Amino acid sequence: MLLGRLIVDDVAQMNRGRIKDLLVQDLKWTTLLLWFIWTACAFCYYGVVLMTTELFEAKGNLCALSGMDGDFTCTADCRPLSSEDYLDLLWTTLAEFPGIFFTILVIERLGRKATMALEFAVFVLSIIMLFICTSNRTWLTFILFVARGIISGVFQAAYVYTPEVYPTSLRAVGVGTCSGMARFGAMLTPIVAQVLTRTSIHLATATYGIVAIFAIVAALMLPIETRGRAMA
Repeated sequence: MLLGRLIVDDVAQMNRGRIKDLLVQDLKWTTLLLWFIWTACAFCYYGVVLMTTELFEAKGNLCALSGMDGDFTCTADCRPLSSEDYLDLLWTTLAEFPGIFFTILVIERLGRKATMALEFAVFVLSIIMLFICTSNRTWLTFILFVARGIISGVFQAAYVYTPEVYPTSLRAVGVGTCSGMARFGAMLTPIVAQVLTRTSIHLATATYGIVAIFAIVAALMLPIETRGRAMA
């Protein structure tokens, strides 16, 4: 062991980042946009997870004739899940692996902002496909597979981008607050995925699509692109 004394850098300890430092003029919009993106990620991701069982319970028969005027409404009936349901649930869960690999392949080519925007756009297209009332179980499983895989990819892109955009003193608090906002989104999503679907599956799916569209705009509005930049 080398002889000497360990001196604590009091200045470094005093300059440790605080939450209010994330909202200074240079970082305010970046922080607010990232908070929304992380909230949207968790909101949409756990929404797809929870809605999958609701859609499988309906056995793909999402359209039901109601009323004397022939209006169509969509609701999910409550019934026990079958072995086929659990097998399809397994397929949708495995979608997270190709979603992560897709992010790895495109994030350095397109950049962080474009990758998040692209993946949110694919998620919106998947949501739109759910509006097509069909009894084809394979088609429904494939749509949910794509939706869950691509939204998990957005999470990975956000995890890459967020530590890169903040300086060292704010990196931990920046990622921590973004993760906290994601948990807030996860707390909100059962209201849509479990409660609103009892009234209208179409209204519930539209909610996720609208949130994802706003997330696309937020990703494109991020003022900093970190591709090719070394973390300081």
